[in-house]
Amino acid sequence: MKKLLLVLLLATSCLLASAQKNTPQSYIEQFKDDAIRIMHETGVPASIVLGVAMHESGCGNSALAQHLNNQFGVKGNTHIVYYRRKKMVHTAYKRYESVYDSFQDFARIMTERTEFSGMSLQLTHFDYTGWAHGIQKHGYA
Repeated sequence: MKKLLLVLLLATSCLLASAQKNTPQSYIEQFKDDAIRIMHETGVPASIVLGVAMHESGCGNSALAQHLNNQFGVKGNTHIVYYRRKKMVHTAYKRYESVYDSFQDFARIMTERTEFSGMSLQLTHFDYTGWAHGIQKHGYA
């Protein structure tokens, strides 16, 4: 009886753990409206916002994404402390109130930082390949 209970408990915890992971499809479905809104506000293509966020955060499954809403690995000016698996973690990464705020900050970086700002003047939000090449050329991350 104890073995059966243990097996059921382990199986349930494995199912719950796997159910909590975002897939590329679930990440897109969950955040596409935010990315489209950012695109209309800033001109940065929604596909670029989502693509870079998915790459940097492992579709929102990274510790930074889970604990700090930081989808892009953006560093901050302050020292942040958060708890992960009951252990205190010290980090210099930026904390955001929401994923949308993280998307906004990424778009700000793309439109205001000197190395990227020319792209927003030269490229439209339809030119996702131009944005991708520009980001790669100018050394994001």
